[in-house]
Amino acid sequence: MRTIRQCCSVVGNASDCAEVRVTVSGREEASRICSAVVEERLAAAAQVVAPIESVYWWAGEIRRADEWLVVMMTTVGRFEALAARVRELHSYEVPQIVAVPLVAGTADYLEWIRRETSPAPGGWK
Repeated sequence: MRTIRQCCSVVGNASDCAEVRVTVSGREEASRICSAVVEERLAAAAQVVAPIESVYWWAGEIRRADEWLVVMMTTVGRFEALAARVRELHSYEVPQIVAVPLVAGTADYLEWIRRETSPAPGGWK
């Protein structure tokens, strides 16, 4: 299995930024996770997408559930810490925590993501 860092190098490392997607059981859980990861600067931003219907295998059977989708913007370097924090806050035994490398974006937006997730001056307080 490749890490998010390895995947970024495969796409030419056009950006060291990634979109992280997490599904959760409800609006309150989504809000709690969003607040924590943005406050802790593990993500520059987090968005909650209205309920979605999920169909998946679990415990040997097909299940259906209404879930909420959380989308977070971060850097590849912050992914492991972000994933660990989401896992701490998440109610599922095996939460979906996946990162999609960004292959392009406007320079100012990508720089904003880097700045807001960086311990360098102008980043973390």
